[in-house]
Amino acid sequence: MRFFAGPRLLVIDELGYLPLPGDGASALFQVINQRYLKSSTILTTNVGIADWAGAFGDATVAAAMLDRLLHRAAVVGIDGPSYRMRSHQDHAETLRRGVNARVS
Repeated sequence: MRFFAGPRLLVIDELGYLPLPGDGASALFQVINQRYLKSSTILTTNVGIADWAGAFGDATVAAAMLDRLLHRAAVVGIDGPSYRMRSHQDHAETLRRGVNARVS
């Protein structure tokens, strides 16, 4: 746990994307608790705050983590199309325009 408590800034990306193993929620809580009020943590997740209990399999641990995380947090919600899909969509649109031009 000292490894995760040490950095001034810890970034945890895609939290909740994959299920946590058996005691994963408890281990994550320990990291969050050790860092609470001492250092900065950034989390990215597609799991809404209301769904944390289900995502982590333990409502009590999820509530305790959220209590510490949200106490002095800035929550930034991002809504919109996937950034990764943008080039695919641009390519598909170019192909559609090419096919439509040949048909006309």
